[in-house]
Formats: sequence, structure tokens, C-alpha cells
Amino acid sequence: MKYTVDYTRLAKADLKELDNSQRQQVRKLIDKVSQNPLPKSEGGYGSPLGHKQGANLTELCKIKLLKLGIRVVYKLVREGEIMKIIIIAARADEEVYSIASRRVDT
Repeated sequence: MKYTVDYTRLAKADLKELDNSQRQQVRKLIDKVSQNPLPKSEGGYGSPLGHKQGANLTELCKIKLLKLGIRVVYKLVREGEIMKIIIIAARADEEVYSIASRRVDT
């Protein structure tokens, strides 16, 4: 069952910062994952984050575009079936997770 994709205001800004080619690839991946955004352990596409750099990110999942080095971190809202995009970034793991932690708390 397809989940509704919802972008935070900051995630929308992240998407706009990408060039057109990158933006198209990210949107295509998000659309694909929205078909089954569950964690891999439940048969979906998402990779659960758990605890990273002292931050509790257990409610978040990530997907990657390896060739572009872009990570998309999202929160799965099972009630209402929403895939909430938190951050889209071509940054190192540590920085992406730190930013994601701050964005979830806001």
C-alpha cells in the first residue's frame, strides 16, 4: 500500500538546493520507496537508524542514492500511512544524522 509523502519545510528547501538531475532522481526514489517505506526487517525499503552519535533516531529510516552520495531520512507515520521526509542531503553520515535529530525535535 502506497504511503502519502509529506516533506517538512526544511526538507523541501533541501530538495530545491539539488540540481535538476539530482532532484529528479531523489523524487523517483522517494516515489518508489513510498510504495513500501517499512523497515527492511518488515519487508520494506527503509534502513532503520537506531542510535547515532548519542541521538535516538530509532523512529527514523534512511534510503540512499549511492552514486550521488545523497541520503534521505524519513519518519514513518503508520497511522495515516505517511512517509514524512525529514532531510535530503549529500553529506557525511554524522552530519546528516545530527541534522535529522535536530529537525525531528522541532
